[in-house]
Amino acid sequence: MKILMAAMGLDIGGAETHIVELSKELKSEGHDVIVVSNGGVYVPEITAVGIRHYEAPLHRRSARDMTAARRILRQVIEREAPDVVHAHARIPAFLCGGICKQKRVPFVTTAHWVFDTSGVLRYLTNWGERTVAVSEDIKAYLIREYHTPAEHITVTINGVDTEKFSPKLTGAGVISEFGLDPERPILSYVSRMDEDRALVAGQLIEIAPELDRAVPGIQLLIAGGGNVFDRLKAQADAVNRQLGRRCVTMTGPRTDINEIAAAGQLFVGVSRSALEAMAAGKPVIVAGNEGYHGLFGPDKLAEARAGNFCCRGMPVSRPERLLADVTAAFRLPPEERERLGAYGRQVIFDHYSVHRMAADCLSVYEQVRRKKYRVVMSGYYGFGNAGDDAILESIQQAIRAASDEVSVTVLSNDPEQTHRQYGLEAIPRFRVLRVFHALRRGDVLLSGGGSLLQDTTSTRSLLYYLSVIRCARWLGKPVMLYANGIGPVRKRANRRRVKRVVEQAALVTLRDHASARELEAMGITRSVQVTADPVFHLEPAAAERSAEFLAAAGLEAGSRFVAVSVRDWQDMGDFYPQLARLCDHLRRTHGLEVLFLLMQPDRDRAATAQVRERMGEPSHVLDASCTPRELMGVLGQARLCLAMRLHTLIFAARMAVPAMGLVYDPKVASYLEELDLPAAGDVERFDGDEAIRRADGLMADYNAVLSRLREKSAQLSRAAGENERLLLELLEKTKT
Repeated sequence: MKILMAAMGLDIGGAETHIVELSKELKSEGHDVIVVSNGGVYVPEITAVGIRHYEAPLHRRSARDMTAARRILRQVIEREAPDVVHAHARIPAFLCGGICKQKRVPFVTTAHWVFDTSGVLRYLTNWGERTVAVSEDIKAYLIREYHTPAEHITVTINGVDTEKFSPKLTGAGVISEFGLDPERPILSYVSRMDEDRALVAGQLIEIAPELDRAVPGIQLLIAGGGNVFDRLKAQADAVNRQLGRRCVTMTGPRTDINEIAAAGQLFVGVSRSALEAMAAGKPVIVAGNEGYHGLFGPDKLAEARAGNFCCRGMPVSRPERLLADVTAAFRLPPEERERLGAYGRQVIFDHYSVHRMAADCLSVYEQVRRKKYRVVMSGYYGFGNAGDDAILESIQQAIRAASDEVSVTVLSNDPEQTHRQYGLEAIPRFRVLRVFHALRRGDVLLSGGGSLLQDTTSTRSLLYYLSVIRCARWLGKPVMLYANGIGPVRKRANRRRVKRVVEQAALVTLRDHASARELEAMGITRSVQVTADPVFHLEPAAAERSAEFLAAAGLEAGSRFVAVSVRDWQDMGDFYPQLARLCDHLRRTHGLEVLFLLMQPDRDRAATAQVRERMGEPSHVLDASCTPRELMGVLGQARLCLAMRLHTLIFAARMAVPAMGLVYDPKVASYLEELDLPAAGDVERFDGDEAIRRADGLMADYNAVLSRLREKSAQLSRAAGENERLLLELLEKTKT
């Protein structure tokens, strides 16, 4: 991609370093990067790696400078024709936003800090089509102050180059340059020397005489320049005269921050400078204008990460606390300081790599990048149902594999969760205007998969999906019924409604032959194609991850078990005690541990408890937050599956695990027929004795059942690929 970064300037600062490191990493990964800014000390660093830089007065909001900057930005955007523009501060974002809208260039921003929102300043802010926030509290601020949709915000990190900031560096050049004594203790500090950034620098200078008594010979190496530098330099000079030696060294602005951090045995700072010192393997006291954390260690990780090591919301930094902590840190045994430094560096590897920062931004660019085709997906998404979430994930993966020119917008009950988990644009499914605008922008409405066209759940549910389809048709957009399961549709009026919609769809694929027969029974004669459920294309999580979940559920490694999935339903009769008998029998007779899976936890937890309470044998339940791929991986380790939910059966078939269905809905019976698997019985009139006989029969014929299921699973996996092929054909027709 060609990416244009717009920043106020490239002088020393946390946000500026973030922009430089991000630009360099994107360039190293093969992207073409251009930067527009007012310039600064980091310009030679980015141009040295082949990043083009254009100078524009983006650092001031005077009418004259903003007019000039806007003219330059427009010229650069017209000349370079970037795939995406990424702005990093209020003025660049305000100016780029208008130009990008006119030129139809995808536009994103990064929020590095919080801004004054009073008066006209609120209207100088443009957060773009998508926003990257460098911490969770900034995300909360954007939602609270600007009402930015949560699903439009991606939280990233201040990525640090762990080669540039490394324990391998000694800082010898800096030590020599400033005449420091390498045999005496050195404390390094880095910050802008501005009124709103240099509180702790002033406090270090203030306590220097007391530090000299507590830590004899201590040397303070304070780097940074700004509007209070001269005042602080004068204070430092006065302290040095008082002590009769140079205790405080003020370096002014520097670009070799890695050498400054390497020179000290202890670092004091905040935000990005603290993270860079951690990468260098230094113990760090996290302190800044926003607050005070103290000496960083495992006990402070969660709190520090939540605020991006900025100390927002923490107690204010006070000289006496700073004095006590610096003194205590230098009095630690060398091996303890080394241990703290190693821990901090590992935190950077785990959470703050520059590669992760670039990946986050690339994910956001993909969300806004203008693609050839736009698909809107309507289904039962965002309800925490593993089966339907698996459909969404498998369709997403299959479309991506088939073409990188298709963007997907999902109508979701929980857009933020859908975006966070799958990286897809998602909008609230019941916000009528937003759904309307998404359909109007889209090329095709994809309705499915799953059993959307049925009135067993309710007529209201059916009418919702039909209304979305009718809206798309009214807007002249073709509709694909994607791997649908049809029915049951019991009410005569509803059957007429479904018939009209199906006959008007541009393309219909079905997941099973029973659905095709249901359409025939409605009098529909149009052509349809039976493919397979999209989940047959979904890859399970790694075996190691499955083993972790099994261990968390209390199953020993290598245990043979039956995976059981039940849900709440009306008219259960004597089902729970009869199913409990079957589970007990499987454990006693066939040596299978019983593991209950919660496909939709809030709907399955109570029903699971009902069965377990009636069992005489011990059982296990996997009640942990799992993705569909993780649940599929766990199920793939089972010897047998006993499932009421349809997608548990489909997961089992995908993983070639023999299964028995607990039939509560005709769709379960029809899919068992499709898979050539037995039913344990109908839940409304469940016969425990008959279920036990059928289970014994399956176990007696286990190898033959397994062989047939493997063959059938392979066939369905191939058939599932037809859905994407047909979708791409339909999309191509929309452009001709």
